[in-house]
Amino acid sequence: MPLADPGTVRPLLVCPRCRCALVAEPTAFRCAAPHCALHQVGSFPVIGGSPVLVDFERSVLPRPTAGRPGTGPPRPALERLPPRLRGLWRPVNRVAVRNTGRLLRALPGPAPTVLVVGGATVGNGTAALYSDPRIRLIGFDIAPSPWTQFVADAHQIPLADRSVDAVVVQAVLEHVLDPALVVAEIHRVLTAGGLVYAETPFLQQVHAGPYDFTRFTLSGHRYLFRRFAELDAGAVAGPGTQLLWSLDHLARGLTRSATAGRLARGLLGWLRLLDAAVPPRYAEDSACACYFLGRKRADGMSPAQIVEYYRGAQPPG
Repeated sequence: MPLADPGTVRPLLVCPRCRCALVAEPTAFRCAAPHCALHQVGSFPVIGGSPVLVDFERSVLPRPTAGRPGTGPPRPALERLPPRLRGLWRPVNRVAVRNTGRLLRALPGPAPTVLVVGGATVGNGTAALYSDPRIRLIGFDIAPSPWTQFVADAHQIPLADRSVDAVVVQAVLEHVLDPALVVAEIHRVLTAGGLVYAETPFLQQVHAGPYDFTRFTLSGHRYLFRRFAELDAGAVAGPGTQLLWSLDHLARGLTRSATAGRLARGLLGWLRLLDAAVPPRYAEDSACACYFLGRKRADGMSPAQIVEYYRGAQPPG
């Protein structure tokens, strides 16, 4: 597992409020700037080995308690299944496999740094990030895991400006209150010409309950990343997969049972195969989720440009 050693990550860490350096204490961190409210001793506790680098006055996250550094969406029941059974409900995301491979090949230098936002679990199709010995991998989430080095809120990423070469943010932006602010933070921490790979739902039912906030069309997703040059973008999965989601949740609603929904998804999993028969311009109008692979740039797209960007099956006007 190529997760960067915490000792190499700590020089990159900054205060989430003022972005000044941090001071390490035996059981906590604090901001080094005397004028900052987070300069107080113990502002950022270390719980279970994970620094909790959250500005709680400006976050929806609850303050940690002893032995419990953070809470968030419950772990899906699917994640608790053995890998072979899990694959029946959620096959490998081949789009993510292809695009994370492209991202890794495009990274410069002998030891590029890659940040995974929302990295408490290994994302579907992103295993290459965790097996490439060339990269330094940094992960954070709102709760600790073996795949993260610290706890943080993506609205205030506690990393220095221009400190990472690439960012991967998969199935995360629907769970944040202000996706544009999170993308601005991703832009800030990337080096000049740094890369981003994002996957975000479009036509999906609510998941993770109260922690699910928003959706994006392909055009909306592109405008979210308007300060990036597009290398590629499109549908992660099309209307067949979207129909499978709908039938899963229809079964849940009719029976009041999540188990019934999962059973329906298992029995009707073949519907995903229909995605291959749908041309991209139709798939993008009815995508289950969309992706964006891009490179950081200084300027952005205008509103007129994003209207012109649309490439789906519906005629203009």
